[in-house]
Amino acid sequence: MEKPAMRALNRLNAKGIAAAAPGKHGDGGGLWFIKRDDGGAQWVLRVTIHGRRREMGLGAYPAVSLAEARRAAEEARAKTRNNVDPIKDRVRLKREAARNLHLFKDIAQDAFESRKAELKGDGKAGRWFSPLELHVLPKLGKVPVSDIDQIDIRDTLAPIWHSKSETARKAINRIGICLSHAAALGLTVDLQAPDKARALLGKPRHKAENIPALPWQEVPGFYASLDDGSITHLALRFLILTGVRSGPVRNLHESQLEDGVWTILGEKMKGRKDKTPDFRVPLSAEALGVVDEARKFSRDGYLFPSVRKGVISDATMARLMERREMEACPHGFRTSLRVWLAEATDAPHEVAEMMLAHATGSDVVKAYRRTDFLEQRSALLARWAQFVTGKTSGAVVQLASVQ
Repeated sequence: MEKPAMRALNRLNAKGIAAAAPGKHGDGGGLWFIKRDDGGAQWVLRVTIHGRRREMGLGAYPAVSLAEARRAAEEARAKTRNNVDPIKDRVRLKREAARNLHLFKDIAQDAFESRKAELKGDGKAGRWFSPLELHVLPKLGKVPVSDIDQIDIRDTLAPIWHSKSETARKAINRIGICLSHAAALGLTVDLQAPDKARALLGKPRHKAENIPALPWQEVPGFYASLDDGSITHLALRFLILTGVRSGPVRNLHESQLEDGVWTILGEKMKGRKDKTPDFRVPLSAEALGVVDEARKFSRDGYLFPSVRKGVISDATMARLMERREMEACPHGFRTSLRVWLAEATDAPHEVAEMMLAHATGSDVVKAYRRTDFLEQRSALLARWAQFVTGKTSGAVVQLASVQ
C-alpha cells in the first residue's frame, strides 16, 4: 500500500516531461507541469490556505528541474500545514533580502553624504568621491558590502596600483572609510580587507611627482605674454600675482574684496571647513589693476565668469599652457613664488609659508601666534608684482625681521 501512495505524489519523470505534449501534467500533491504551445514550460503549485485556493509559480523549466520543483513544493506544503501562506511568505523574504543587501555603492554614497560637512565646498568638486566613482564602483558597486574581501579590492585596484599610485592610494583609503561606515551601521564587514589587499598588491613602483612649475626666473616672460585682455589671461595673471590656488581665483567675487584685501572664506580653502580660518590676501597695485580689467566681464559679481554659466573651469587656464606645449601648470606658480621667496628674499620661513596659506608649527604655537603677517606679505607681494612685470630684477629683497 505504501508504494502506490508514493506514486500518487511523484507521477512524472524527467524523461516524460522532456517529451511532454502541450497541456497540464500533474505530479501529485498539487504540483503541475504546464507545457505551452510555444514549447515553453513552467512549474505551478496549487495549495489551499485559509480556505482559499492559491497558485504559486515555482519557476520555468528546464531552469528548474523536476527534483528542484518537488523540493520547493514540499517546502511550500510544509508552510501551509503550519497555516503560513507560502506566496506571502516568499514576498516577505524577498523584501527582507532587499533590505539587508546593502550594496557597496549605497554604502559609499551614504559615507560621502555623512562627510560632506568636513569637505571643502561640501565635496561639490568631487575629489573625495571621484576615486571611488572612477575606479571602484564600476567593479564593486553592485557587490553587497558584507561580501567584499581583500581579493575583490586587489583585483579592482591592481590595474592602477603602480601606474596611478596616488589615485589608488586614495581609492583604497576611501574603501576603508566605507567599510568602517558599514560597520557603524551594524553590518558585518571585514575591516582588515584594505590592509590585506595592500599586502597582496605590494609596494607601488610609481613615485609621486611634484607638480611641474615654471622656474621663477622665467615667470616675467610668461606673464608678459598674457596680454590679450581675455578672461583666461586675466585669471592667470591674478593667480600668478597672488600665489593662490586656482579654485578661489576662479570664484573671485566682488563681495570678497575690500580696501585692497581679498578675503577667502575658510570653507573655500584647502582643508576642513570647520578648522580652516578665513585667509586674507593683500593685493598689489598690479593685482588691483587686473581686478579692474576683469570687472568688464563680471557677471553676478563673479570676475572670471565662463561663457555660458558659472565661472571658468579648472581646466581653462591649464589648457592655455598645454597649447603652448609647456610642462608647467597653473598650480605650479605657487612653487615659482615659494622658490623666489627662498632664493631672492630674506623672508622668514613663517611668512613665506603664510604666503601660500600653509600652516606651520604645532597647535600650541599656532594658538599663540595671532598674526597672519599681512603687512609683511603685502610688501613681498608688491615686490613679486614688480618682478613678474619686469620692473625689477631678481636681486635679494630685504624684509624687516618678524617680531
